Order: sequence, then C-alpha cells, then structure tokens
Amino acid sequence: MHKLPSISIDYFLNPAFRRQEPYGDQRASILNAGALARAEQEIIAWPGYQVTPQHSLGDLADALGVASIHYKDEGSRFGLGSFKALGGAYAVGRLLCRELGLRLGRDLNPSDLLQSELRQACTDITVTCATDGNHGRSVAWGAQLFGCRCVIYIHASVSDGRKQAIERFAAQVVRTGGNYDDAVRQADRDAQANGRHVISDTSYPGYMDVPRDVMQGYQLMVQEAVQQLDAWPTHVFVQAGVGGLAAAVCAYFWERDAQRRPFFTVVEPTRADCLLQSARNARLTAVTGKLDTLMAGLACGEVSLLAWEILERGANAFCTVDDDAAVAVMQLLARPPGQDAAIVAGESAVAGLAAAIGIACDPDARAAFGIDAESRILFFGSEADTDPALYQQLVGASAADILDGTAA
Repeated sequence: MHKLPSISIDYFLNPAFRRQEPYGDQRASILNAGALARAEQEIIAWPGYQVTPQHSLGDLADALGVASIHYKDEGSRFGLGSFKALGGAYAVGRLLCRELGLRLGRDLNPSDLLQSELRQACTDITVTCATDGNHGRSVAWGAQLFGCRCVIYIHASVSDGRKQAIERFAAQVVRTGGNYDDAVRQADRDAQANGRHVISDTSYPGYMDVPRDVMQGYQLMVQEAVQQLDAWPTHVFVQAGVGGLAAAVCAYFWERDAQRRPFFTVVEPTRADCLLQSARNARLTAVTGKLDTLMAGLACGEVSLLAWEILERGANAFCTVDDDAAVAVMQLLARPPGQDAAIVAGESAVAGLAAAIGIACDPDARAAFGIDAESRILFFGSEADTDPALYQQLVGASAADILDGTAA
C-alpha cells in the first residue's frame, strides 16, 4: 500500500463553467479535430516519432480509493524529455511553410521542409522564443530539424542544465534578467528589431496564430492517451503555466463529448497562480514578482489569451500546490511500493497528481470534486528529468537508477 504524502491545496470551483454551446463555437475556432488531423499527419512522419507510454497505477488508485489512475508519460517524446516537442517544433514547421510558401507561391507542409532544397531555403530565417526550458528546447530542435536559425531567451532562474540542453541543438541562448514574462517581452522586442519570427507558447493581442499551432500539436498527446484507455476518464488534472497545455487537453474532451466531459482541474504552483487568480477575479489577472518555484516550466505570471478563452468556461476547478508537494510526488513515483511502475517525473510533471492526492485525501474536497470509488483519473506527466542534476538532488537517485531498479 502506498504511504501517501500529506499535501495541502488551495482550490476554487469555477462558477463560470459551462458545458453547452455557444461556448463550443468559440473553442472550435481555436482548436478542432480537423486541425488536429493535419498536425497528426505531419508529426507522425517526423524521424523518431513513437507513441509515448501510459502507465496504469493500480496500487495508487487503491490507496486513493478510486477505480483507476492513468499517467501519460511524456519523458521519451522525440528524445527531448517532454511533451513540448509536439508543440514548438510543429509551430516552427508551420511558420516556415507560411514564409516559404509566400516566396515560392505554393502551399507547403512541414514534412516538405525535410527536402534538401527547402532546408537550404530555410537557412536565412531565424526563429526565436522565451522559455523556462522545455518549449525552447522544442523550438531549437524544430529549427535544427528544418534547417533554420534559432535564438532562445531564458530568464534569470533557468538552470544551467536546461540552458545547455537547448544549446545542444545549435541555438544561440540569451539569458535575461527578471522572470519568464520579462523574457517573453525581450524576445519580442529583439525579434522586431532583427527580423526574427517569434514561436511563443503564449498568446497576446495581435499574436495568435503561432500559439494556436503550438496548442494543436499538444492535442496529439491527448488523442494518444484516449486511444490507450479502456474507459473514458471521469476526472482530468492538468498542470499549467500560461495555460496552453491545459487548454489543449480541455478542448479535446469538450469537442469529443460535451455531455461526458471529465471533471477538469487546472493546477498551478502556489507562487505562479495566474489562472486561479484570473478565475477568482473573473478577469485576466497577472501575478508579478520572481515567480520562484521549483516547477520551472509552470513559473508563468500571465495567462495566454487563447488558453483563457477555453479555460475561463471550460475548467471545472482551479487549484494550487507548493514545491514540497511536487518533490514528494516525484519521490513517490520514483519508488512506488507495490506493483506500480517506477516513473521518472520532473518537477513540472507532477502538479496535477499532487493536487489529486491532496483532494482525494480531504473529505470535503473529495466530495466537492465528485471523487469516489468509481472515479477514473487521467494525468499527463509532461516531462521527465529535463534537468538531470536537479532531479537527482530532489529524488536522491538518477533517472537511470530509478528505471533499472537500483535506487535505494
């Protein structure tokens, strides 16, 4: 039996939640099945594409008193360590197709860019973005895959390990002062001054097309997860930074079956809770300051406008967890008692599961979220050890030791 960590949570049940249209029309204008089919056709043709594993955690489900727990493990995605490989690289390909298509006077698909003559045509195009680590790694990998140049901005608290991981894909990395949102603004200013193309995972006024492509790429992960399940989930908990991942997951289930949509919860770090604050205030609300959290990929203070258009009425609840909870769940997944598989989960991968544990172990919260013995809960493990040194420090063993069973 699992010895579950004690986790404190702050949650807000969303009074703006709506199950029915007309809000579905708004959702479909951002993300839809047709656009997902196009993204799938391109992404599965890339070198190294494989469906990522999904773990059934039966012992943990028993400990929480639910019917099932499934954890979609994105740690092996294209060798980049996170689900972000699906979004940033796809958006790079789409941007390059638009640019080269205008020059050549014909429509292009991202797979066309793998041809040598088109790769050569990409060499005078530069893409750029700000990142906490994973998105920038995906953009840099996509730039290398398609043959364009790349400049990535990281803020003051991004680790050297994540910086070096981006540099391995031949990107120029620029470290800025301030937090993630400051780096976003710096990348945008420099792009305008130097003729670069921003590949951002957050949207803002006048900048919507690329973030929409990023989110559409993420939905392939959701489709894989649903195809791997033997029953429709009743609850989904998804961690959020600017909200792009959470919105992509929410929109997928909303479109497929509005009546049976799982109870959908967005989870953030306590020190970077812009989505929860926006829901509480019934308007977009920025969180300022250092946004100092171990969950680096979620350390965002401003909500993506496209994500908010979906989550404002599409999420049932918003929740926060602290860094101690994230570390405790990383350790729980690394050394699970019973027969559950050991999982290498990075700091930003576990907020959803941490929140679910805290809620399921609190009788009032459990009732408020409708969790019972019949609940089937789905999680998206969005990254593995994207900073191996930090992972080993927090868990007490390396990823290799965890997976081969030699960790103490």
